[in-house]
Amino acid sequence: MPVLGFVGLRGRCRNCHSQISWQYPLVELLTGFLFALIYWRLGGGWLGVIFYWLIASLLIIITVYDLKHKIIPDCFVLALILLGLLKPLFFNQLLTSAGSFNFALVKAFGWGLVGGLAVALPLFILWVISKGRWLGFGDVKLALGLGLLLGWPAGLSALILAFWLGAIIGLLLIGWGKTQLWRKGKSYTMKSEIPFAPFLVLGFWLVFLFSINVLIFF
Repeated sequence: MPVLGFVGLRGRCRNCHSQISWQYPLVELLTGFLFALIYWRLGGGWLGVIFYWLIASLLIIITVYDLKHKIIPDCFVLALILLGLLKPLFFNQLLTSAGSFNFALVKAFGWGLVGGLAVALPLFILWVISKGRWLGFGDVKLALGLGLLLGWPAGLSALILAFWLGAIIGLLLIGWGKTQLWRKGKSYTMKSEIPFAPFLVLGFWLVFLFSINVLIFF
């Protein structure tokens, strides 16, 4: 409905006729598209679907906020980490029928924790070495949350994809700027600051939705 409203109003407010940013219909379309893909991926298991719909909502907020302000609010990324820690409870029963502790739950939590630390540690090292100049600590916390959700080794695959995608897009932006076809806004150079959170999020979705495993190349 918001997208149809935007089209019907031709991108302008009905009362004051001010221009409405394209950000709003694009975010609406992206959200609907992701929700549909999550339902397709999980095959209708509603508890898991709702869980990942919540994850998708958080990641869309984080991505848009980082693109606009180059910062990741703690409230959103900490909520993501908390959901990553609680994920096994959404997909495993805490107790077996006999009342004994479910070791599958412990295993799921353990692999999630390993994945979270494996993804966050390389970024943490880069953050320490660069004293925060290469990336922000918010990216480290985001990587921890995404790693908790994917576990090991899928989390590492998502991180590698994020670096590859970031390098490709960064080089394309720099090349586009050098062609002098970039008329509006600033041109990108090797010293330009490009948010990394969107690439981490994209790597996460590629691995989660399509089971992409780049580790087979190593």
